[in-house]
Amino acid sequence: MRLKGDMRMGLPVLVTHEAEACLVVAVEALSKERHDAIIACGAGAGLVLTAHRAAVMGIADVAAITSDTVVLPVPQQTGLNWLLAMADPSRAILQAALPGGQAGRVLPGTIMHKAGVALAKAAQLLPAVLVVPLASGARNEGLVRTDTNGLSSMAAQDILVELTKERTQHPVSSARLPMAVHDTGRVHVFRPDDGGIEHYAIEIGTPDPGGPVLVRLHSACFTGDVLGSLKCDCGPQLQAAATAMADAGGGILLYLNQEGRGIGLANKMRAYALQDQGFDTVEANHHLGFQDDERDFRVGATLLSRLGVDRVRLLTNNPAKLAMLEKQGIAVTERVPLVVGKTPQNAAYLATKAAKSGHLFK
Repeated sequence: MRLKGDMRMGLPVLVTHEAEACLVVAVEALSKERHDAIIACGAGAGLVLTAHRAAVMGIADVAAITSDTVVLPVPQQTGLNWLLAMADPSRAILQAALPGGQAGRVLPGTIMHKAGVALAKAAQLLPAVLVVPLASGARNEGLVRTDTNGLSSMAAQDILVELTKERTQHPVSSARLPMAVHDTGRVHVFRPDDGGIEHYAIEIGTPDPGGPVLVRLHSACFTGDVLGSLKCDCGPQLQAAATAMADAGGGILLYLNQEGRGIGLANKMRAYALQDQGFDTVEANHHLGFQDDERDFRVGATLLSRLGVDRVRLLTNNPAKLAMLEKQGIAVTERVPLVVGKTPQNAAYLATKAAKSGHLFK
């Protein structure tokens, strides 16, 4: 999807809805030169934040927020640094107030604003965008035309449908791979139909597709899986799952590239920095403007279906994974607990997963 790439590069995109149109650009990727040029394109520039970000900053009453996004009028004489401070917790003191008593002018976001933030999330940027409405008829007058200035354009509703629809996962390649845990194994690589990041299905031993197959849906964790981080239990869970599959004679490890609960490694490190200030995992995500968990477990069900597996014994502590597989037509005959990797450094993290995300550690 070209719009995601443009957002990641700091290019504005044109989002439309019925007769309306606006320029949208991700705050995080915005340069001063482009900021100044976009502000000059129209009146009424607004900063769009998620409801979570607005609430934790105290600029909107969470009980009164009726949409996923809110819009703050961009005060005159404020520049790019103000936008960055409002979008990025590492730059802003949370007490930062809107100049001139602007807080009362916070408005609920429209479908165009929601689409803009969804694009920023899909590009794994901070979910904050600068929006400049274009004057009625501006597109017809040639002020903004994709055939002359190269701007990507899409209707807001189409953006939301495209970003939330279930992706078809196409098999790309497959090869035998002996591993330390078992000398019989195979790695299957799948690519989604939108050209996005690939996901992997790893056969350990010789799983029987007639099942139920021992399965683990494992979200990529660079810090835990590769660096041996003590802040989470991901690395130990990965190793314990692989060992359990080898001991059982076969299993399938689905390695899903949804780092940091789907927010990407850069934002995950931002969340870690907030955790060092005393916030828990969920609170840190909210300060960044994200949901508690942005992952899409439908991917796992799709990969299993492509492998001909419809019954599983699921290695997990997360009931949400069971519910999603069942909803997608994969029968979960048993939840197999995976309680490993507790350390003094991650005890609070695990407690938060149990208290706020419903994880079961037994």
